[in-house]
Amino acid sequence: MKFMKLGSKPDCFQTDGNNVRYVATELATDIIVTVKDVKFHLHKFPLLSKSTLLQKLVATTLNEDNGDEIDISEIPGGPTAFELCAKFCYSMTVTLNAYNVLSARCAAEFLGMHEMIEKGNLVYKIDIFLDTSIFRSWRDSIIFLQTTSVSQFCEELKKLIGNCIDSIASKASVDLAKVDWSYTYHRKKPTERICQVVPRDWWVEDLCELEVDLYKLVLTAIKNKGIISSAVIGEALRAYAQKKLPAFSSRRLIQCSNKEKNQSTVDTIVWLLPSDLGSVSCSFLLKLLKAAILVGSEERVKKELVNRIGQQLEEASVADLLITASEGQTMMYDVDVVQEIVGEYLMRNRTAEIELTDIDNDGIRGLRGQEILSSASKLMVAKLVDGYLAEISKDCNLPLSKFIDLAEMVSGFPRPNHDGLYQAIDMFLKEHPGISKSERKQICRLMDCKKLSVEASTDAVQNERLPLRVVVHVLFFEQARSSTATTSGCTTPDQPPKAITVNGGSHGSSRSTTTNTEEDLDASATAEELKALKALKNERINGEDTNKSGVDKAVVSKMKGLLISKKKTGFSKLWAGKGGRRCENSRSDSSDEIKSTPSRNRRNSVS
Repeated sequence: MKFMKLGSKPDCFQTDGNNVRYVATELATDIIVTVKDVKFHLHKFPLLSKSTLLQKLVATTLNEDNGDEIDISEIPGGPTAFELCAKFCYSMTVTLNAYNVLSARCAAEFLGMHEMIEKGNLVYKIDIFLDTSIFRSWRDSIIFLQTTSVSQFCEELKKLIGNCIDSIASKASVDLAKVDWSYTYHRKKPTERICQVVPRDWWVEDLCELEVDLYKLVLTAIKNKGIISSAVIGEALRAYAQKKLPAFSSRRLIQCSNKEKNQSTVDTIVWLLPSDLGSVSCSFLLKLLKAAILVGSEERVKKELVNRIGQQLEEASVADLLITASEGQTMMYDVDVVQEIVGEYLMRNRTAEIELTDIDNDGIRGLRGQEILSSASKLMVAKLVDGYLAEISKDCNLPLSKFIDLAEMVSGFPRPNHDGLYQAIDMFLKEHPGISKSERKQICRLMDCKKLSVEASTDAVQNERLPLRVVVHVLFFEQARSSTATTSGCTTPDQPPKAITVNGGSHGSSRSTTTNTEEDLDASATAEELKALKALKNERINGEDTNKSGVDKAVVSKMKGLLISKKKTGFSKLWAGKGGRRCENSRSDSSDEIKSTPSRNRRNSVS
């Protein structure tokens, strides 16, 4: 740490009682300076020779009864800062460092200790020390800011703080090869520890020590330099949130004593978020949204987060979307805010521009780049919403209308199958056994029986919670599928397929576990799928080759295959149209059979 010593005489200040300080000399004191509850018994000459304020106060009080006593309790830094200035006036030894230099500078400014009254006065010496030592040191600059508050100083001192902030921003933006000073960093990767490489975000943890108002000024200055990438800025904000809001994703946050401070921190982080898409993760944005709801941030803050989350919703997980409902709500989760997020995602997709792309390396023709990106994203969001619906269905207070409204928002999204939606519907029926038959039929209309896998179909025909008509439709389409496979020369295994399992525990006679084992039933996008989606995005925007992006080629091909398969279903749609008419006839026949069925107990004979 840098320091500066001023004066050469020994320190003669002594204490008489708790609140009296005096200078032990042969000369009697002739002035009393009161600073809050401390009285200083001093001599006029050394003080008045260096302070214009004390000159004016002494001249003003000469005509008063207490002409030998003045009160300057409003001096910045209090008794400690005034004593340092007084010792300088007596030429006693004082030591300035990053911890006390700002309070000394403020007190000297208050007392008017400038060059106009005496050359080499305290203000001048402190300014030289700041420019040549403190502001040239990374750690001292951080400490200097930690001792201050932006709102309590005059314009001249705010200028000094601005110089310190600019020094910090310049050091944070310097070339990594020139970083030769010490810094705090506890997140080094193994390769960085071995090679002693300076990480791109080396400055992040030190800035986390600043209060939110100063942090906002410093990070704004760093962003204005235009050198640090948005990803590093996003990492800095994430680290600051973890430091200042260690429980910002849980209900414990609002139990803190200083809720207003937490709200200011959340609002500042949201304000500082980079505009570049992907600079922060969707998971971090959702945690910020949870925190904003808990601390009572303004609607504009929450709306900003909803908009940003909607732009990268495909990166979220089901756990991220489980936002606890506000106090007083009957539901367990805040479904309305998730509907807003999905609505923002839909709006983004409707307004997205469609751009033509050249033929890619796999020979896929006639596809538009935005269509590839949008379809892959929709596929992930559909899986995400299906998983979210299955989770919130465990809430017995969830209204049917909330479930249906959210499911219908993504009803037109591409899905390899409707297994995830079936899981969600089955979970809702399990946790809401009291709903009417018409409501059961209404929720089951969300599901396309033709798109159930063999495993899900096997489970559905044994599910006593489903309406009988739905079971009959599943049986019909399973029979049609078996007939098609037989005519195509395919054989089916002799073993009956394993029954599908659904989140939430036992599901009647056909279930006993709660874990999903099939890849197609994942509730959210996998890491490889997200990498493949980003690779396709870079290929569309920057012309990058996916072979050079480090992404598994098989995963990229899988993502494209899922999307392009929709383009190759012309004949299958024609067959489905004919099958649909057969289905209608079958439905009417089945309806007649159902009407003539005396009781629900005959289902066993059907299956």
